[in-house]
This record gives sequence, C-alpha cells and structure tokens, in this order.
Amino acid sequence: MTPSDRPSWRRRKTARPGEIVAAALDVFADKGFAGAKLEDIAARAGVSKGALYLYFETKEDIFRAVVRTAVTPNFEAVKAAVAAFDGSFALLAPMLLARIAGLMAESRLPAVVKMVIGESRNFPDLARIWHDDVVSVAVGMAGELIARAQARGEVAPGDPRLYAFSLAGPMIMGVLFREVFGDAASEPPDLQILAAQHARTVLHGMLISPPAPAMKARPRSPGAARP
Repeated sequence: MTPSDRPSWRRRKTARPGEIVAAALDVFADKGFAGAKLEDIAARAGVSKGALYLYFETKEDIFRAVVRTAVTPNFEAVKAAVAAFDGSFALLAPMLLARIAGLMAESRLPAVVKMVIGESRNFPDLARIWHDDVVSVAVGMAGELIARAQARGEVAPGDPRLYAFSLAGPMIMGVLFREVFGDAASEPPDLQILAAQHARTVLHGMLISPPAPAMKARPRSPGAARP
C-alpha cells in the first residue's frame, strides 16, 4: 500500500460502522429481528461477518445503533424546530404531526416499529431499547410542550403525558395499518391527511379556546347586487 492509499483506507474504516448500521436498518425492515442474520447484514454492508464484531458485540447492539442513528437525530431536529418556533400550541401541534407523517412516509421506520411490536415478546431487549431511546424521549418531549402550553393558559387541565398519547395514537395506528396491510388494503390512510385531520380534531378537545374554523365566503346569488 502506498502512502497515498492510506487516507482513503482510513476513511473507509471510519465509515464502516455507519455502513453497517444502514445495512442493518434495511435487513431488520425486510426480515425482522429474528430473521435477520449477521451474515445478511455483513453482506449488505459489504464487509465480512468478522468485521461486524470489530464494532458490535451482539445483534442487539446493532439494533441500538440503528435506533440512535436513524431515530435520535430526528428528535434533535424536532427540538431545534420547536425552539425556533414562535407561535401558539394550536399552530405547533399540526406542524409536529405533519413532520412525523413525513418522516414515516419517507423512511423504513414503520417496518422497524412493526418489528418491535411483533417481536419484543421474544426479544425483550428490543422493547427496552425502543422504550428508552424512542418512546420515553418522544412522550417526554411532547409532554413538556403540552405542559408549557397549559402554563400559558392554552391547553385545558389534564395529564400532559396522556395528552401526548392522545396526539400520537392515531398516527401510530395509521403507520401500522399501512405497514401491516400494505397493498391488501383498498384505501391505506394518507399520513399527511391523517395528521392534518387529527390535529383539527384533537385540538378542539385540548385547547381552552379552540381555533375558530376558517371562514368561507358565502356564494352570491345570481341576482345579488355587487357592492
């Protein structure tokens, strides 16, 4: 190996954990956790099976890395968006639900959600990792936003954490419906439309003063005089 080759080799070695994680996400989504073999992940990543053990000791470790690489950065992006948002909870909630819908529609995360729900009984570590790194973080973040809205007098009294479940529930149902039934469903829910409609519905129950519906211009009768 010449000296000019060494930097490229170092970059490749540094990139390998990310390549393995990206490959694992696809394999988990396609085959589930039980069906995912380390050989499959290694082959998808373009490395040897032995190379996996240089970075990860178990398949659970790989799954944890998948969660922290594919999911956690989205939480950070949401936190940044919320911090920069200067508006009411009535405007913030639809924005957050739309963002969740976009993320789920454009990634392989729905398949991972289905996998965790379907296999966590046999692999308890899946549930623990998903709870600690995803569910508790998401519910906690949403609960804090709702508690602050309550302190401003925007949201009615109630457990902020349970309000967070109320916000997320239909979105999770929509994601699972699409993932489980797929092409077998005649009309799978459009996640963006679901997000917008659910935001309108749930906010009328949460807000102290629900936002007034948009006013529609009344049709003018044919004989009505113009002002």
